[in-house]
Amino acid sequence: MFSAEQNDLLTRVEGDAPMGQLMRRHWLPACLSEEVVEPDGTPVRARLLGEDLVIFRDTKGNLGALHERCPHRKASLAFGRNEECGLRCLYHGWKFAVDGTVLDMASEPNSERKMSSFKQRAYPTAESGGFIWVYMGPEETMTEFQPPAWAPTPDVKTSVVKIRTACNWAQVLEGSIDSAHSSTLHSTNMPAAEVEGSTATADAWLRPSRDKSPRLEIEMTDYGFNYAALRKPIRNEEDDVYIRTTVFIAPFTVLIPPNNEYKLAQILFPIDDYNTMFYWVAWHPDPMKGIDQDAWRKFCAAEVGIELDDNFQKKLNLNNWYNQDRDAMKDGDFTGITGIPAQDMAMWESIGPIADRSNELLGSSDLSIVKFRNQMLKALEDFESGAPAIGALNSRIPHTELSSVEGIFPKSTDWRTLKDTN
Repeated sequence: MFSAEQNDLLTRVEGDAPMGQLMRRHWLPACLSEEVVEPDGTPVRARLLGEDLVIFRDTKGNLGALHERCPHRKASLAFGRNEECGLRCLYHGWKFAVDGTVLDMASEPNSERKMSSFKQRAYPTAESGGFIWVYMGPEETMTEFQPPAWAPTPDVKTSVVKIRTACNWAQVLEGSIDSAHSSTLHSTNMPAAEVEGSTATADAWLRPSRDKSPRLEIEMTDYGFNYAALRKPIRNEEDDVYIRTTVFIAPFTVLIPPNNEYKLAQILFPIDDYNTMFYWVAWHPDPMKGIDQDAWRKFCAAEVGIELDDNFQKKLNLNNWYNQDRDAMKDGDFTGITGIPAQDMAMWESIGPIADRSNELLGSSDLSIVKFRNQMLKALEDFESGAPAIGALNSRIPHTELSSVEGIFPKSTDWRTLKDTN
């Protein structure tokens, strides 16, 4: 039984909500680097934990993350002129540097003293792994930025899918850590085949198992948890087991099992209480492997200008029932919905803006879901008692040392000892 009070603690992130305050003790993904490439380019709006920001790169290439509303009359700085090392509000010409310093108050005579009396709200920034990151917590709790798992070196090529999702972050993340659903929901895109491990083609990931009911085992950690989905392989099921491990890096990152060509991670970040930004990262440290950006977005049916608009808003949604094709289903397509992300989002959004967890019928395949909820509620309890936010300790393990694993192994194998060698 998951009470309404527990559900609110888990899901709510806006304002003073404990979960949002816990998340503010981490570096947060504000937007993609590709959105703010050009100095003096178009500012980008970003909404994180219910707060509206504007992200921009000034004349010298410095990144800024400012509260979106001008402190004067609250007009949006996203309309502003990005020029001469500052962002100028169109309404009355007030201008702000990347750190919030007031550079000009065009509408105010003799404004020198007033300019030095306040600053626009600004947040520290970092750039790594194809993302712009911001720190929105108290200055005294800010930890040194560490690169994400997909940026072990600065030159690793990353490809990222970004999609706005119309539901709460927790049910999106629960989908990401749910290994069991892939055997059913994504069975058309992840078909069983006699292969040695997850094998990427242009339009599918072949997997060496027909087992739809994996046995789950979990290992709790101070940064989240690792867990394994153990399935019977197609070949030699008497001696071998097909293992897929998943890493949950609290509070919003998941490393999901790789394939033979690229590694995979997801960030499931709350825009606000009712919307989530879904990021899916494909990468590989070997320059001969990986998948380029255009091919990755095409594979996921998440191409900007085709399935998504310029704001990464998907054209398939509950209003058009994700254009589910019943004729295709009769011809063998399991869902009739194109693309792995769209299949997931149809399920997540159909649950409702915020899931009612009080009357679910959970099973053994939901072990990771139960552990996630319990761990995050305990983390909130500790956080409100004065402990550091989960995963935000200075002694935390570098994310670049974490990895998920996939493959066929002897039944005697302890999955906890496995390292990704792809």
